[in-house]
Amino acid sequence: MEDISFKILVANSSHTSYAEIITEEMANSAKARGTGIAKRSPAYVETKMQEGKAVIALTESGEWAGFCYIEAWGHGKYVANSGLIVAPQFRKYGLARKIKREIFKLSRLKYPDSKIFGLTTGAAVMKINSELGYIPVSYSDLTDDNEFWKGCQSCVNFEILMAKNRQNCLCTAMLYDPHAKKKQIEDLALREDFKKEIKLFDRWVRLKKYVMLKLNKSKDSISSIFF
Repeated sequence: MEDISFKILVANSSHTSYAEIITEEMANSAKARGTGIAKRSPAYVETKMQEGKAVIALTESGEWAGFCYIEAWGHGKYVANSGLIVAPQFRKYGLARKIKREIFKLSRLKYPDSKIFGLTTGAAVMKINSELGYIPVSYSDLTDDNEFWKGCQSCVNFEILMAKNRQNCLCTAMLYDPHAKKKQIEDLALREDFKKEIKLFDRWVRLKKYVMLKLNKSKDSISSIFF
């Protein structure tokens, strides 16, 4: 594998020219996974850059390589690190983990008292979140801000989410609480073998997807099986 150096920066107005290619790749990635993420426009991504609420990764030559941004909900009580995306040609360099760490640090700097949460169907993202101190939680532990949940309307699984009264879906909810006691986090954290083996994360995601889709097709009344 070719050795490539990346610059991971807090995005600003000088990076707005990358907004269109970023949103295109977000849409392509969601389509390839068969799941959805909140659809964002280039203008929305530009705003995040201008506000200093995003991280962008570039090669030494200035080629776009990755991106992630911050969203605040519930008057700043909750923060989400959203839209994590890496350009296809740079997905074997551990770049997603580096971007996630940088956006996490930026979130802690801008919102030191906020809980940081995420919804994901990606096993790799779950593993990275776990390394940062996130723990799996129920959907009821997330923000109740309706504006956040409106963002799920563009997801192909929105019908499942609403059928479950926003209490469950294919995504796994994970939360970082800056005020949680260390012992509590250790007790609730993912098992050690999950932390070590990405295949176990993948099995978790595939099993949840299988069960949730099966229940949705059968109109089962069970409201919650997983976290």
